[in-house]
Amino acid sequence: MTITDEDCLAETLAFNEQFEATAASRPARDETPSATLLAALRRNRLGGDTPPVRLPQGQDRVVEGGVKVRVFVPEHVDGVYLHFHGGGWMFGSADGQDERLWRLAEQTRLAVVSVDYRLAPEHPFPAGPDDCEAAARWLVRHAATEFGTERLLIGGESAGAHLSVVTLLRLRDRPDITGAFRAAHLLFGPYDLSMTPSQRSFGSKRLLSNTDTLRRTYELVTPGMDGEQRRDPEVSPLFADLVGMPPARIVVGSEDPLRDDSLFLAQRWQAAGAPVQLDVVAGAMHGFTLFPLTITERELRRERDFLSTTGL
Repeated sequence: MTITDEDCLAETLAFNEQFEATAASRPARDETPSATLLAALRRNRLGGDTPPVRLPQGQDRVVEGGVKVRVFVPEHVDGVYLHFHGGGWMFGSADGQDERLWRLAEQTRLAVVSVDYRLAPEHPFPAGPDDCEAAARWLVRHAATEFGTERLLIGGESAGAHLSVVTLLRLRDRPDITGAFRAAHLLFGPYDLSMTPSQRSFGSKRLLSNTDTLRRTYELVTPGMDGEQRRDPEVSPLFADLVGMPPARIVVGSEDPLRDDSLFLAQRWQAAGAPVQLDVVAGAMHGFTLFPLTITERELRRERDFLSTTGL
């Protein structure tokens, strides 16, 4: 385990404090969101009333199974990165971060395929994982003809990191797909939906995620399940047999309620025989890469370095 960015700790903690103070000035929202409220939250989650920038470099496509993807293809392609966005399985979209994904494609020489999987609560578990698996299977079959390469990588942020591991596990035992993905990049993911100790003990601090918001999210995404049912490896990959996983880079902030998820997953990943790099960003809260911080620029650079050099 590597503790990174300790020299930025003062800036990072000051941002956390400001974020928490701003959040505390807004009324708490405890109720299950109505359809109208959920639509408003989805519009305003990241950018207020300003819609995300859609770049002309992004291509909207529909692949097998009717799954929507957004594709970015740089001039030179050395591989393909299958990307799953974050947002607690209820928010976000494949076109929500065009600028970041296009920059990633250009700088890593990777075609990026971002999956617009179905969102809960309208489409609860396992709808999202089903879409992610379908997109992965399409990519394995068609990467060579579509992009001229069979070097495939996978990853995502938060819920997208969870979906990445779930997808790898679903594909692992299929004879025609085993070993297709050469590396995984997993950024502050939830891997135990029955809640790790850090999730349970984080409390009600008004950061981007806390104990209460995580619990409500799991109830909406996996309705009707209790804690024991959420420990099923198909739901919580921390409990899965991880033999056969590719090399991975796992990243989490030290002030993230999901800290234990990454620490425990990294230990089990390595014990199962795959190389793993675990980076803990000093003072960072959940979702820190959404914000204009020094640690964000550094983390995005480390992500690009990992993806551009792994699995060659």
